[in-house]
Amino acid sequence: MFGSIGSFVYRMRYTVIAVLVALMGGLGLYGINLPQYLSQSGWFDPGSESAQGSVIADTALGRDHKSDVILLITPPAGTKVDDPAFSAKTENIVDDLVKEHPDIVSRESGDGHAGIIDPFEKADAGAGQTAAEIKQSRMWTADRKHGFVSIGVAGDDDTTILNNYKTIEPFFDGLAERYDLPGTKFQLAGLQPIAAAMSKGMEDDISRAELIALPVVAIMLLFVFGGVVAAVLPVFIGGLTIAGSLGIMKVLAQLTELNIFAQSVVTLIGLGIAIDYGLFIVSRFREEMAEGYTVKAAVRRTVMTAGQTVVFSATIIVAALACLLMFPQAFLKSVAYGAIASVGLAAILSITVLPAILAILGRRIDALSLPFLRRTKTREEIEAGFWGRLSGWVMQHPVKTAAPTVLLLLALIIPFGNIQFGGMTEAYLPPDNANRVAQEDFDKYFPTERTEDLKLIVTYDQNTDDAAGKIQRIADEANQIPGFTKQFSPTADGGALEGVYGDDETGLGVTQMSAGLVDRNTAPEAIKKLREIDDQGMTVYVAGTPTLTQDSIDALIKLLPWMAILLVLVTGLLMFLAFGSVILPIKAALMTALGLGSTLGILTWIFIDGHGSSIANFTPGPLFAPVLVLIIAIIYGLSTDYEIFLLSRMVEARQQGASTTEAIRVGTAHTGRIITAAAAILVVVTGAFGLSDIVMMKYIAYGMIAALILDATVIRMLLVPSIMKLLGDDCWWSPRWMQRLQQKIGLGETILEDDPSQKRPDYFDAVPAGTSGGVVAAAEAPTTAMRVPSGVAERPVAGR
Repeated sequence: MFGSIGSFVYRMRYTVIAVLVALMGGLGLYGINLPQYLSQSGWFDPGSESAQGSVIADTALGRDHKSDVILLITPPAGTKVDDPAFSAKTENIVDDLVKEHPDIVSRESGDGHAGIIDPFEKADAGAGQTAAEIKQSRMWTADRKHGFVSIGVAGDDDTTILNNYKTIEPFFDGLAERYDLPGTKFQLAGLQPIAAAMSKGMEDDISRAELIALPVVAIMLLFVFGGVVAAVLPVFIGGLTIAGSLGIMKVLAQLTELNIFAQSVVTLIGLGIAIDYGLFIVSRFREEMAEGYTVKAAVRRTVMTAGQTVVFSATIIVAALACLLMFPQAFLKSVAYGAIASVGLAAILSITVLPAILAILGRRIDALSLPFLRRTKTREEIEAGFWGRLSGWVMQHPVKTAAPTVLLLLALIIPFGNIQFGGMTEAYLPPDNANRVAQEDFDKYFPTERTEDLKLIVTYDQNTDDAAGKIQRIADEANQIPGFTKQFSPTADGGALEGVYGDDETGLGVTQMSAGLVDRNTAPEAIKKLREIDDQGMTVYVAGTPTLTQDSIDALIKLLPWMAILLVLVTGLLMFLAFGSVILPIKAALMTALGLGSTLGILTWIFIDGHGSSIANFTPGPLFAPVLVLIIAIIYGLSTDYEIFLLSRMVEARQQGASTTEAIRVGTAHTGRIITAAAAILVVVTGAFGLSDIVMMKYIAYGMIAALILDATVIRMLLVPSIMKLLGDDCWWSPRWMQRLQQKIGLGETILEDDPSQKRPDYFDAVPAGTSGGVVAAAEAPTTAMRVPSGVAERPVAGR
């Protein structure tokens, strides 16, 4: 199949380039406004008790908008918030906000508006002062040095609300100057300012990758290939991949919920993988050209070997990412959808557009080369190079290499024992971020009004005897649990009234009560105790953001072992189909587990224990649980990706008659430099995201960097060759019935032997037969492509 693809791409090279480049460009233009379609929700398990209770409360009582935007106001020294002149000017701010954006904010709830809770508003003359006094007691500090206004933003879903907030956000710039309030400090806290800050941080990540990573990667590729033309091609494929991915993600965003975090992750993975695939394809093409093949033959052989490996690699990465779909959180599903599309697109472009460009360039692939850097090398020169010598030394000392390497990786796993999980908070922003500082100040000044309350949602039949008394008894029992900033209360007198709903038709009653936690770390125990209270024959849901977070963590931990099993089984099956061995997939899974465990240990040491937090400008603390699942899928996929490229060249050498030892040496020699270069390039791309302001993005970036460094050096170049040397010919073993099955399916690695009939005439003139060029007598019959045979382990070998 891949031979046919190579021949087709060569024959239709101009059409392939025109059609796919135009398609990717169109998708890129279509998806240019993707952020407007992305959601800030999807972090929680929609099937959990807390989510069900939240839906009931939102349906019955309306969406809670009081925490959308908190305008925190601190007058200058000597002035208090209740000074008449100060209050009047502050009230003008709210009036002007409503006048300028009547479709987004309103004094009253209803008609699509969320309402504003304003303690500075004067009470109607005939209405008395009770309501105003209650608001002021809650929204002004006792010393009257701080106050706040709660601003609800119109919208029925998170995406609409966030976009509406971004519309009104500029209004809050320079309030002190515009309203003649010198020295007054205005701060924006609340859910939407925090969400907008994270959204901006992620948009900055993508811009940083485009402005910093791509030029640096191009320079690195220049040193890898030694020529400008060859260096530009992988970057070009990376750009096409990102453009196409944007359009595909916009389509997905209109079909299903797509979290805003997905765009950064997809850009990171798609760009890095596409450049890596481009590197492998271009390298193999130059290698085939150096062996003297015609352009047509070189393109076909490249697609049949490196192209097939790219597709297998992409399939394994897609399989790893697809495991995210088993989790209930829409955040993980959206990242999986986008990343799968991006990786798949990178593979397609790498075996179509890139070979088509190579077919046009031919020997001009080395155009604009810098003679002092590097020239194209033949197979013999590559195998005699540094990586060939290194693998030879490793296999001479397999135990001495493997033992300390394994001990090092096990030592790096140890800090993972300190892992902690938490929810999405403002702490994921830098310590000096204005919105984070505002939220922390608000929580300090108004501890009873925190935006992340625990909620008790009681549903009952309104005809139940003594319904009000039973609800009160539920509240009383809840209030015996320590650690809350205020009392749960079903009455307005306690200042905690969230809402009471009654449906005369169905008789359904819903009451909501809430209280904040003094310490967020006590949430799991508080939730457990609240769920143990006597429900008085009613239905009681424990909800609120802390409960949604805890239920989400529980769902992730419950499914994580199943994800691990699925990852191993699926990738193991794919590797067996590629290589016809059951030992190699098992070895690969163990190597990947060591690398993954070491990476998670490093991340825990940094982000939980806090080493280097001041340098990297983040606050150490619990990890947002879905990110752990995401990083496992990404690292597992990438680690197996490099394993595929390494093993494919070993199998190729093995099928050409090499002993196990020689196959390991040849495979390592041919892939060592490329894998190292690919990992270094991906580290640069990831490093751009490592400068992110968002802790979650730092976690993923640092994790990928650690995994890439360990995987491309310690594991692939030291541990894998030494373990395979110890295993010997057993590396290739599998039961006979599995060998027959794999051969019948026909998905084994395509192996190409030297074919003089496809070589350029000038090559025979330049390299006499029998020299290091590897040319055999022209009279020999051409060798056709071969599949991995089932009896590979039975071949006689010259030694290990």
